[in-house]
Amino acid sequence: MKKIKAWIQAFRFRTLPLAFSCIFMGAFLAASNGFFNWPILIWSLVTTLFLQVLSNLANDYGDATSGVDGEHRTGPKRTVSAGLISQSAMKKALIVFSLLSLCSGLWLIFLSFGDRWTEIIVFLVLGLGAIVAAIKYTVGKRPYGYAGFGDLFVLIFFGLVGVGGSYYLYAHTLNLLILLPALSCGLLAVGVLNVNNIRDIESDKLAGKHSIPVRIGRVNAIVYHWILLSLAMVSSCVYVSIVNPRGFSFLFLVVLPMLFSNARAVKIKKTSEGLDPFLKQLALTTLIFVILFGIGQVLFG
Repeated sequence: MKKIKAWIQAFRFRTLPLAFSCIFMGAFLAASNGFFNWPILIWSLVTTLFLQVLSNLANDYGDATSGVDGEHRTGPKRTVSAGLISQSAMKKALIVFSLLSLCSGLWLIFLSFGDRWTEIIVFLVLGLGAIVAAIKYTVGKRPYGYAGFGDLFVLIFFGLVGVGGSYYLYAHTLNLLILLPALSCGLLAVGVLNVNNIRDIESDKLAGKHSIPVRIGRVNAIVYHWILLSLAMVSSCVYVSIVNPRGFSFLFLVVLPMLFSNARAVKIKKTSEGLDPFLKQLALTTLIFVILFGIGQVLFG
């Protein structure tokens, strides 16, 4: 039972609402434009589940082997560092979830495109890129997550590629306007990462992890956080104003008090224990935002 609990801890299922948000956004946008397919949604979620777990396991392994998850860490300790899972077992798990992600992704691609080989190759490259990016975030000689490029990765894969790619799986075409709500998803996901990095700013400094908050300092990181959340809402407002400027289409603005609460907490909470709940709060707020956005577009579009 201890081993099972350790693996469940390592999987970090609490990160799934954020990962699923871009998939749901792509599905809602497709449905609002007359495209939708239940099997594609289901397999998109399955593939995302495997990729997110892979990313979490790689983060656990990478933080332990690099020394980032050391005695000075202020956030929750990972399973490898805590001795709950061995490095060799975690390596095997990385291989397993890489293969699961690949197989699930291949099935999703063929389900969507059939024998359209150009699109199959493009999405295969994107899928392989997502697998490599999930691992290289914290694993290897030069993990880009430790160099301050994690924000860019999250913006691309949790926003532009996540939403745009999901939409394309249904529609087989890409409306450039959907990159606006895609940007919203990506910016909110970067916000979650920023809360995490502000929480760990002191321990990351000691470990040599150069996250954005470490590079620009806590005060500027708080300003950066307000900008991320504000631009996320502006992007979706611009999209709705262009595509469907009706009252209920702006239903997603209901989350504004939740975003304000998060931004205020990031400013006033000084301890790891004080900030940690707001990681989950912003992830859930992002999912609620997506659902409300989708309701506004699908039901009132």
